Amino acid sequence: MTKYIVRRLLTAIPVLFGLSIVLFVFVHLLPGDPATALLGQHATPELTARIRTQLGLDKPLYEQYLTYISKLIHGDFGVSILDNRPILDEFATRFPGTIELTIGALTFAFGLGIPLGRFAARHIQGLGDGLVTIISLVGVSIPIFVLGYTLQYFLAVDLRWLPASSSLDARLTIPPVTHFILIDAALAGRGDAFIDGLRHLILPSIALGTIPLAIVTRITRASVLDVSNEDYVRTARAKGLTERRVDNRHVMRNAWLPVVTVIGLQVGGLLAGAVITETVFTWDGVGRWVFLAIQGHDYIVVQSVITIFAFIFLMVNLIVDIAYALLNPRIRYA
Repeated sequence: MTKYIVRRLLTAIPVLFGLSIVLFVFVHLLPGDPATALLGQHATPELTARIRTQLGLDKPLYEQYLTYISKLIHGDFGVSILDNRPILDEFATRFPGTIELTIGALTFAFGLGIPLGRFAARHIQGLGDGLVTIISLVGVSIPIFVLGYTLQYFLAVDLRWLPASSSLDARLTIPPVTHFILIDAALAGRGDAFIDGLRHLILPSIALGTIPLAIVTRITRASVLDVSNEDYVRTARAKGLTERRVDNRHVMRNAWLPVVTVIGLQVGGLLAGAVITETVFTWDGVGRWVFLAIQGHDYIVVQSVITIFAFIFLMVNLIVDIAYALLNPRIRYA
């Protein structure tokens, strides 16, 4: 197992290197100029040329890349063009908000998707199975921004059950110790802020977690049906074990592997979907920061954040592969 982990970590290096090249070229092919965006209405040819020189944008593209990758190897992700703040500092401040949103979406997707999938598998070809299938198809088909604005209109504007945007009421202030709203509220002993943070988290978590919910439901249903037809499950039932014991001990224990795979795959989708979700709900996280950076042509922020996200995605998939061996001791990596 140790050799496998080391090998996976080593193979991640060329993947990240290749990604950095593709990402660097792609970002610099986007229309617009960071110097012009930075100067705004005060942009003149002379000032624009001076800013481009200061930022190193007047150099050939390969020289800009070599400078960027050299700093990246030494752990220097650079400084934002728009606000002149170190990218790692800004990322560390905003990433907890994205983590909270991602955890909320995963909790919604797996907390509801697994029971729905099990329910559909138990009522195969029945009315319940048909309803769950229809719901999952609709859920995977609705774009995040459409669902987000729909939830805002009905649940926030029309019914006024939940807040429409932001991560905390502007009238509430808590000291930013960890930058996790819920944790900071708990540390400060502010029950009102904790509840308000939870209420603000519900709508964006539903919007971001609906597509993973539909996928988890379908994967769980298919996996449970597949395992239920195995010989060892029939043998367990023939021995007189209760249906609950057969389901928990034999069916779900072996049906978890495809579901665990979905966790690793969905993390990348959630990080990408966070850009749209955080923008729709004005959520203070990395996704909204990237959106603002794209608008302002802040290339260095976009490059650095996507590179960090790619590293996180690789690590999550490594953890998922390790979890395979823990869930099924028969699995051994050569």
